[in-house]
Amino acid sequence: MVAENHSTVTDFILGGLTNRPELQLPFFFLFLGIYLVTMVGNLGMITLICLNAQLHTPMYYFLSNLSFVDVCYSSVITPKMLVNFVSEKNIISYAGCMSQLYFFLVFVIAECYMLTVMAYDRYVAICRPLFYNIIMSHQVCSLLVAGVYAIGFIGSTIETGLMLKLSYCDFLISHYFCDILPLMTLSCSSTYDTEMTVFVLAGFDIIVTSLTVLISYAFILSSILHISTTGGRAKAFSTCSSHFAAVGIFYGTTAFMYLKPSTASSLAQENVASVFYTTVIPMLNPLIYSLRNKEVKAAMQKTLREKCSDTNAITLFQF
Repeated sequence: MVAENHSTVTDFILGGLTNRPELQLPFFFLFLGIYLVTMVGNLGMITLICLNAQLHTPMYYFLSNLSFVDVCYSSVITPKMLVNFVSEKNIISYAGCMSQLYFFLVFVIAECYMLTVMAYDRYVAICRPLFYNIIMSHQVCSLLVAGVYAIGFIGSTIETGLMLKLSYCDFLISHYFCDILPLMTLSCSSTYDTEMTVFVLAGFDIIVTSLTVLISYAFILSSILHISTTGGRAKAFSTCSSHFAAVGIFYGTTAFMYLKPSTASSLAQENVASVFYTTVIPMLNPLIYSLRNKEVKAAMQKTLREKCSDTNAITLFQF
């Protein structure tokens, strides 16, 4: 498995979430359930937004793209994790590991910036409502989304390229997927430049996007407090609270993983944090935005009524 001269690993073994055999099957069914809910919730959200004309607004355009990102980066991690729960040897090839790392980074970076764009959209809607349609035009929204994906691909290319330059002396990854920090611990070459670059890039992404979100919401809160009617304030709060909840969970767990010294926490704590932002958050996002959003619930009820009416009409026609 390991070449003698250059210390090049051709396959890795994933340590997984736990080494206790009695927990493998319960974890399999737990994460299978989470993954199914994630797929149904996010694909359902995308379908609902596409089918309902009243949801064809910038806010829901960004939300549909957030659901797409959640589907993609959950799918990069969870299927392999499920296979590992029922396999004797959790082997992943070097190429497969680097591919998983690359696409995971693409979508996790895109998630950061998509949440930021959504915060900016809420800022414009509440703080500059008269100019909302001009500022958030179709062209601007398309450019913002294209920029989000471009940043994801650029950042991932840089960070994965640095990982490809490292030589690996060990093959046991103490994690359930190929992530930067667990992989660097296996390197027999100097990782200082890689660590510093990753720290700077991750710090830039997390700090800049989170500050943008916080500043946007500071202006939003100020504007809401100046609304004279209680109903107006409640409506403004309702359009922002779900997004703020999603942002808080995502940035809290990613900051814990990437903006700390490598010895600051145990492997178990890192696994719990990474489980949140790789599997739990993609499941929670559609639930947060649907359960706390009257427009989404109304559109869902309308779609279900239309489908039921169509089904009844077909049944009556057959009789």
